[in-house]
Amino acid sequence: MANMEHVAKCLLVMAVIFLAAVGGGSGGGGAEATPTHICNVTIAELAECLPAITGKSPPEPSNDCCKALRKSDLHCLCKHKSQLSNPSKAMELPGKCGLELPHECQVRV
Repeated sequence: MANMEHVAKCLLVMAVIFLAAVGGGSGGGGAEATPTHICNVTIAELAECLPAITGKSPPEPSNDCCKALRKSDLHCLCKHKSQLSNPSKAMELPGKCGLELPHECQVRV
């Protein structure tokens, strides 16, 4: 039960961060963001990836998570990686889904 509460809190935080990013957008349209979309993918679709970046030993990303990442603009999502609590886990997801991570998205340790 506590784990489910943690996932719900993470989802809420991620949604707030993405909505804040939307508010700070350029307003010029494009792939950046709208109230329910960011980088060509919905916030709900991105939420499918939360279990794969949450906790000490997260599971592999689900098919729905990988589908969302394939649909997204990875270069655009990369711009928001610093807003995540664990950017290194998030940046591992594209590779786990068989996608190439854009060079500028590499997390430096």
